[in-house]
Amino acid sequence: MFDIYKLYFMQHLKIFIELTRLNKPIGFMLLFWPCSWGLAYAFYFNQNINLFIYYLALFFLGSLLMRSAGCIVNDIVDKDFDKKVKRTKKRPLASGRITVKRSLIYVVILCLLAFIILIQFNFLTILLGMSSMILAFTYPFMKRFTYWPQLFLGLTFNWGIIMAWTSINNEINFNIILLYLAAIFWTLGYDTIYGAQDMSDDEIIGLKSTSIKFKKNIKKVCNNFLFNIFNYNNFSFKILFWI
Repeated sequence: MFDIYKLYFMQHLKIFIELTRLNKPIGFMLLFWPCSWGLAYAFYFNQNINLFIYYLALFFLGSLLMRSAGCIVNDIVDKDFDKKVKRTKKRPLASGRITVKRSLIYVVILCLLAFIILIQFNFLTILLGMSSMILAFTYPFMKRFTYWPQLFLGLTFNWGIIMAWTSINNEINFNIILLYLAAIFWTLGYDTIYGAQDMSDDEIIGLKSTSIKFKKNIKKVCNNFLFNIFNYNNFSFKILFWI
């Protein structure tokens, strides 16, 4: 009997890991890195190493939980499209290995855990964290309406830069906005490259992306996106040292 329950648990654990992409840590690290940049920038002004390490751990856990929840929401929204794309058709929801109802339960649990982490910060950071939910849960729909879903992903994935900054400094300034803008171009670059692998399937089923919009000049466009990172960061550091 124990072996049956163990097998059942292991099967569902495997599905949960696939559903949340925990087996692909690059995803939650792409959410966490901007948080660490914001914290590092704030640490330049507030030399409290204990607070820095504590908040770094909190933002890591928050990134892990919210990216996992976001992946599930994305798969719920896209499950009918995922069935038609070679790369995604074996995902748990697309392949029917888990129900939408169970997936939504996982989303609620993950968001509640993330909320417990969020309320450890000051009010401004909590407010910013709650507002990020609008970006996180509307992003999956963007590819239906615009060729710029990667821009919305950039707005969403790099929001942690501002949150990390406010968690220590309890304010928003021009410099941190510049860093946020630079990171958006970073996301535009890497996700346009990432989206190139699905271009043929996406065009057939009617989904949009910057990869499709710029498919004839994708290398040049990505270079321009990534070049803008240096422009914004250079301007930001000039202001920093001027101050």
